[in-house]
Amino acid sequence: MSDIILKVENVSKQYRLGVVGTGTISHDLNRWWYKIRGKEDPFLKIGDSNDRSTKGNSEYVWALKDINFEVKRGEVLGIIGKNGAGKSTLLKILSKVTSPTTGSIKSKGRIASLLEVGTGFHPEMTGKENIFLNGAILGMTKKEINAKLDEIIEFSGCERYIDTPVKRYSSGMKVRLAFAVAAHLEPDILVVDEVLAVGDAEFQKKAIGKMQDISNTEGRTVLFVSHDMVAVQNLCSSCILLENGLLKKRGATNDVIKFYLTSDEKNKDKNDSYDLTKSSKFTDSKYFQLVKLEIIDEILGKGFKVTSCKSCEFKIYYTAPNLLKKAIKIGITIKDDFFKPLMTFNSTFINKSLCVEKTNDFISCKVDTMNLASGDYHIHIWFIIDEEKEIIIENAGKFLIVKNNIYGTGILPDPFYHGNIIHKGFSFGSN
Repeated sequence: MSDIILKVENVSKQYRLGVVGTGTISHDLNRWWYKIRGKEDPFLKIGDSNDRSTKGNSEYVWALKDINFEVKRGEVLGIIGKNGAGKSTLLKILSKVTSPTTGSIKSKGRIASLLEVGTGFHPEMTGKENIFLNGAILGMTKKEINAKLDEIIEFSGCERYIDTPVKRYSSGMKVRLAFAVAAHLEPDILVVDEVLAVGDAEFQKKAIGKMQDISNTEGRTVLFVSHDMVAVQNLCSSCILLENGLLKKRGATNDVIKFYLTSDEKNKDKNDSYDLTKSSKFTDSKYFQLVKLEIIDEILGKGFKVTSCKSCEFKIYYTAPNLLKKAIKIGITIKDDFFKPLMTFNSTFINKSLCVEKTNDFISCKVDTMNLASGDYHIHIWFIIDEEKEIIIENAGKFLIVKNNIYGTGILPDPFYHGNIIHKGFSFGSN
């Protein structure tokens, strides 16, 4: 138990929906009457689960319900789930912004939280003044802030505007400054919500590096909420998944992310879920309209399934009423579930241009070997017309790569642990 820095026991949070969100006098009197008689709060027996997509039958809803977990000192815990799953509510309870309806939280040491852009900032005060204000709110003394002031300003990257009122800052600049203060507080537990998504790529990289240093070097604990699965993978040693206010899964980061990403597909008809002709992402440009995309696999034939490490062909059917005799260059990029590019088939690479001969036609791209592990992949397509106009079809749809006994051993690589790219031509030896 000495290594446990945070313990959450049976934590639940109930809200009342509607215009009056905190209850009514009659409800409060009813609760008080039950309490003085030593009986259970009657309103704890009612309420729907936190499913934002359904209307529900009660004016009460459980944003969180019976959440239990422990966090060890130095652990970086990722908290993932869909919008409305209860992630931010959980962090607000942990940060003592709000209290749980039932349950208890036991923690050791100082907690610093970064929950919303510019929380605790006064818009009329300068960046430097807000560093002292925010630091004081988080529990730093004036002496501590003065000692780290230059370091905080340098880390934030806002030195030029540090004497400018915060009301003139962009949301990204506010996040930079707020995170710099929270990170240099040297808290025992740092709580970070999705706010880093507001920052640019350079700041996100710097912030994630700082959180890794806080955990690995200083042995402090980080709770990190994000929809960026790559960031969660890179930063977190373990993870919890929230769904409709319930703790759905807890475990190693890769296992929880894999469960989260694949759970939505279990109840879908695979033939429908990979049918690109039902996608709403097709361009309706006056120059070019994608009609449909066919995939022909060496073994499985036509469909939206491709055998790992086998050949396949992409056929892109289009309508181009204003492009007759125009030269087209095309690129097809395959991305993973995190929308990270894995490979591109680009006619520019092989110095190949195609000429539009018909208003309705198709372009074929043959792939000798699809060297990807089994799983879901996204197709992105772009065209360049006469070296001038570019048409991009982001996330045109999905296809599935199915397993193949590539090495003849029955042992197959798992993309979550071994990477998406497969290579057969390797060997091992020893002296």
